[in-house]
Amino acid sequence: MGYGLGVFLMALGLILAFAVSDVIEGVDLTMVGYILVLAGILIVALTAFQANRGRSASNVTRTTHADGRQTVTEQRNESDPPPAV
Repeated sequence: MGYGLGVFLMALGLILAFAVSDVIEGVDLTMVGYILVLAGILIVALTAFQANRGRSASNVTRTTHADGRQTVTEQRNESDPPPAV
């Protein structure tokens, strides 16, 4: 999955919804087109969400002291997105 698949499904769906006037018995091509457009939008959104999640990392450190106490330290690192080309 990726941006390419999402854009492809949106383009195919828009062609079926608005440019095709053929009739297939039992199949509404306009509705199939709208479904493909929605699937393409969902794929693009999920791909963007996954790409954004992968840029953050966290480290958890537990330190046990001599008297038995524990200290927990958490660091979160978020990197900036790569520059647009």
